[in-house]
Amino acid sequence: MTNPNSDDLKGRAKEALGALTDDDDLKREGRDDQTAGKAKSAIDHAADKAREGVDKVREKLHRD
Repeated sequence: MTNPNSDDLKGRAKEALGALTDDDDLKREGRDDQTAGKAKSAIDHAADKAREGVDKVREKLHRD
């Protein structure tokens, strides 16, 4: 899986280049890349929160 930040940066560059060259397909592709980066970030964040929750439960179970 690629880095969400690199997807966002790549998307911004494509969108800007598409705007400069009046290439609607490139602009759309850039927006899609940015959206993919945001989705990956959200998934990573949710996974981190889930891991934190599991770790808290494990700690409580092992303390008792």
